Amino acid sequence: MNAKDALIQQFHSGALDGKTLAEIINVLQIPYKEKRRLQNMLDVLITEGEIFYSSDGKYGRAETLGLIQGTLTGNERGFAFLTPKDQERFVADLFVPHRNLNGALHGDEVLAERSSEKDSDEATVVKILRRGYTKLVGTFYKDRNAGYLCPDDKNYFETVYIPLALCRHIKSGVKAVAEITEFPYKKSPGGKIVEVLGDETDFFAEELSIIRSFNLDEKFPDGLEKEAERVASRGIKPADLVGRSDFRDQLTVTIDGEDTRDIDDAVSVEKEGNYYRLSVHIADVSHYVKYRSPLDKEAFDRGTSVYFPDRVLPMLPKALSNGICSLNPNEDRLALSCIMKIDEKGKVKESEIVQSVIRSKHKMTYTEITEILDGNKKTQEQYADVLDEIFLFKELTDILKTARDKKGGVELDVKEAKILYENGEITVPDYKRPFSYEIIEQFMVTANETVATFMQSIEAPFLYRIHEKPNEEKAKNFSAFAESLGLSPKFNLQDVRPYDYSTLLKSAENLPSYSVLNRVMLRSMQKARYSPINVGHFGLASDCYCHFTSPIRRYPDLCIHRIIKEILNGGYEQACKTYGEFVSEAAIQSSEKERNAESAEREVDALYIASYMSERIGEEYDAVVSGVNANGVFAELKTAIEGFIPIESLGDEFEYIPERFLLKGFKRNFTIGDCIKVKVVDVDFYQRRTIFSCLGTEN
Repeated sequence: MNAKDALIQQFHSGALDGKTLAEIINVLQIPYKEKRRLQNMLDVLITEGEIFYSSDGKYGRAETLGLIQGTLTGNERGFAFLTPKDQERFVADLFVPHRNLNGALHGDEVLAERSSEKDSDEATVVKILRRGYTKLVGTFYKDRNAGYLCPDDKNYFETVYIPLALCRHIKSGVKAVAEITEFPYKKSPGGKIVEVLGDETDFFAEELSIIRSFNLDEKFPDGLEKEAERVASRGIKPADLVGRSDFRDQLTVTIDGEDTRDIDDAVSVEKEGNYYRLSVHIADVSHYVKYRSPLDKEAFDRGTSVYFPDRVLPMLPKALSNGICSLNPNEDRLALSCIMKIDEKGKVKESEIVQSVIRSKHKMTYTEITEILDGNKKTQEQYADVLDEIFLFKELTDILKTARDKKGGVELDVKEAKILYENGEITVPDYKRPFSYEIIEQFMVTANETVATFMQSIEAPFLYRIHEKPNEEKAKNFSAFAESLGLSPKFNLQDVRPYDYSTLLKSAENLPSYSVLNRVMLRSMQKARYSPINVGHFGLASDCYCHFTSPIRRYPDLCIHRIIKEILNGGYEQACKTYGEFVSEAAIQSSEKERNAESAEREVDALYIASYMSERIGEEYDAVVSGVNANGVFAELKTAIEGFIPIESLGDEFEYIPERFLLKGFKRNFTIGDCIKVKVVDVDFYQRRTIFSCLGTEN
């Protein structure tokens, strides 16, 4: 064992851990003349991350020195906050002044040391473990000496230096992507421009810059689309049908939006005496996308398809997502089917999961289903062959919905602006959710629950969709808000049940503040995620739930299809061996990618809404107060577009009372749920926010 390894061993054994240089010399009985050599060895161990050095002169391992691992969130003024990785030990974030960052930047994972002062919330970065950003999106400028990228994300408070030799051909003022190539100490990071997105004033360059900032890409790796085309061109061979249930003669339809191209699911319902036979057929993507293949690795990396008003970034190439995997009408397609026998109370009495082949009779839309149920003769004649089945859809949906309501399912009706982009025009219609959406939602939820329950019963490795109950603090705040609306929440704050929330929602159905109550209730709830361990789904009042129904656009669904098929084919032990550890990895990856996609979609939607509202300055609208803070009032229109009323424009002095969601003034108050009249006065493109003025209380 060499001297370096021996020194490391001494730290791990505790002999030297947490000691000063003088104490280490004493323990090791090092002669004075060897002090410099020891110091050099300690410096090497610090550089390699084997040990660390504290501000009070001690050497040791991170845990011994009380170092805190976490991620930095920067601020445009140059400081940052450290969010500790161990949220149980460290509840609050720590403040890191610019002087204490020691070269660390927004997004970096670091080790930090808390200030020695008692009860201090200040910290100093000791070591940068991992850089958070290696690419940045922003606006490029240059002068005679160099180029600079000013990041769009203002939390990244440093500009990126671009040597002039690398950017002479790039014009100033464009949106661009820079790759960071160096992080010199106490200097701006250095880099190079790897992509020019367009002029700073170009709307689509701005959209693309948002997409890039979330590390999303429209293009697949070289050769992957060709591989998808090769796989898809295989089609369906006679051998593929061996052992599959044949549902091609069944009256099966798909129901989606008008612009849907990738069709995951098809459904059929038959009445058998007092029972309903619901068949949910899901595209058998796993037949074409094999585990650990290049297509599968790319799908895992992407995690999900991402949807924007003008484009989709699919999880799988179009040859699969829109082609051989999509359940297109009048074409044979391979599927994984969940067949359920449901009684008149909405209880699944029997079920089976089978590999199948189907042939959808019609590609129907939510609009067409609504027209049929509303008695539109023309649409009814167009779909005469499935007309009776459509009314069975409604009959069964009503039964399933009633059953879930009795269980206490929390049926949130949170408005989201529906942004349409066609022929260069942005439109945002008034928010409405037709009953036809309920049909597919209830059928898919029932299938997801049935599949998850079966897989849990056999204790197979699996990916569950879990939704934990609200924590006590959030439940307390929500209860206080509900009381401020005049409601009477009656639930145990330590153990909230879905039925409690559901009952409270029903009691407010006819109040103007109903939609805002939905929004505040949603904020009080945990974020749903994927997990290999089932803890139930609070929002659905479900003991066991999964995502089985969208393998074209969600990786968890594709993952569990493989496990299910392995088990259906008698390979239970093989499924445990192959996927036992992988499901944990897939749960973390899929949850992170889902959150990233949702954030990107929100940002792009906000850009489109800002553009849409910029053409409506001066127009007046009825609105509902959807939020308040110390700076002003948020108001929501019937389209679900939200705008902001700055407090200085209200002409009064206000006190902000957060626990009551109240902005209290001398002349008038503002609280969530108030009906007001607003006027569009400006659009802040930097914050992608519409600015309203308040014209008064709505009559």
